[in-house]
Amino acid sequence: MRRVDKEITSVDAMSEVIRHCQVCRIGLAKDNLPYIVPVSFGYVEGIIYFHTAASGGMKIDYMSSNSAVCFEFEHNVEVRPHDQKPCDWSFTFQSVIGFGQVLEITTDEEKRAGLDCIMAHYSTEKWDFKNISLAGVRVWKIVIESMTGKQSLNFSGQ
Repeated sequence: MRRVDKEITSVDAMSEVIRHCQVCRIGLAKDNLPYIVPVSFGYVEGIIYFHTAASGGMKIDYMSSNSAVCFEFEHNVEVRPHDQKPCDWSFTFQSVIGFGQVLEITTDEEKRAGLDCIMAHYSTEKWDFKNISLAGVRVWKIVIESMTGKQSLNFSGQ
């Protein structure tokens, strides 16, 4: 990273940024064409869970073709204008970018665990997936191989 003064090095600190995010953006590639998609997600250290419909679509098509993915999270994003110099405008932010392999979860037990993780990210209420048919949903996990964090929380352009 060019700006080591902005680097987040602690996995715990990166995990905290992820826990505050509402959306994960996943980057996919197929036949040398990129595709990025926002998803709702659940996170436990080393794993990102998300779901899709059971039927096909671009996301499933891309993931079936190439399991290598990248992902991005951002939090505390705010424009920081500068009174006198337009080129000194900036942002405050925290972000995490990483790489991993996406795998489809196939057992109902694992699907329920993934869906529990997703719901726990957005709600403090406990949801019961035991009596719900999982035929209409596919659950996926990204096994994180590497990630880096970056932040700029103080604006010093003035």
